Amino acid sequence: MWLRRAVARSQPGYVSLKGGAVKQVLALSGGVGGAKLSLGLERVLPAGALHVLVNTGDDFTHLGLHISPDIDTVLYTLAGRANQAQGWGLEGESWNTMEAMALLDGETWFRLGDRDIATHLWRRSQLDAGQDLAAVTQDLARRMGVKSHIYPMCRETVRTVVHTDEGDLPFQHYFVRRQCEPRVRSFEFEGLAAARPDPDVLALLASDDLGHIVVCPSNPFVSIDPVLQVPGMWQALRDHAAPVILVSPIVDGMAIKGPAAKMMAELRVPVTAAGVARHYAERYPDLVDHFLIDDSDAKLTDEINRLGLNAVCTATVMTTLEDKMRLARTCLSLEM
Repeated sequence: MWLRRAVARSQPGYVSLKGGAVKQVLALSGGVGGAKLSLGLERVLPAGALHVLVNTGDDFTHLGLHISPDIDTVLYTLAGRANQAQGWGLEGESWNTMEAMALLDGETWFRLGDRDIATHLWRRSQLDAGQDLAAVTQDLARRMGVKSHIYPMCRETVRTVVHTDEGDLPFQHYFVRRQCEPRVRSFEFEGLAAARPDPDVLALLASDDLGHIVVCPSNPFVSIDPVLQVPGMWQALRDHAAPVILVSPIVDGMAIKGPAAKMMAELRVPVTAAGVARHYAERYPDLVDHFLIDDSDAKLTDEINRLGLNAVCTATVMTTLEDKMRLARTCLSLEM
């Protein structure tokens, strides 16, 4: 890997911070954690230089609407419209529709705010008119004033199924309806074999304009694995000259957001940043160049280095906008 990328880096068009500003950056993202770092990256990069490839394994149809939770979290965050307290949904939301639905004994376990429903109605109308999800996502970004490029992980339908001790559950039924209570045994991504990487992302990877690839601190099993396992995707990332920087979603044995730590324990993966590193090193050999861990996990540096990933200690918890921008700058300072 090191020799291959060193040769590639020497070719004309390779972009490095030492030689000038990064032209383009590709980020892989799930929901809240990925959206936070994406915002930091967008703020420190020139307008339009950030490309975000987002998990759509969480997508599902609910009340006749196509719901894309991770895409919407990224869009709302970059548009400055996200609910800051919960990290997802829209600020200043109202719940009249859900209250009326409850009076009809309808399904209210997946709560959709009134303003959020407008997004889903518009998406559904465009999909019904023949647009694919990639085109609809690009149009939503434009209408929300987002300058970055947002892509679904593929244009085909892929759905995450959680195999639990209570049987198989669609992801949102496990995550929201059951609040992650069932014990996880494994995951399956239905439709993945027929999926293909987004053509626009492949075009970016085939160009000389990409300087860094950042894997955001999202759940490795249900947010990043679906993206990387689109046939040919992780190999295309690995083979690019740009360094791949991955930020651990586990800090001091805990997940900052979501059920990643619970999942790791139930899958008998050590609930540490090193456990995350081993998952990527074994499942995607030679993909990750730099593995960012929090300062509180500095004791794991040697263990991660032995896996072939270059451990970098820094402050990875993103509470303020300044935190997000600082972490983004750290990611972009790393080279081969």
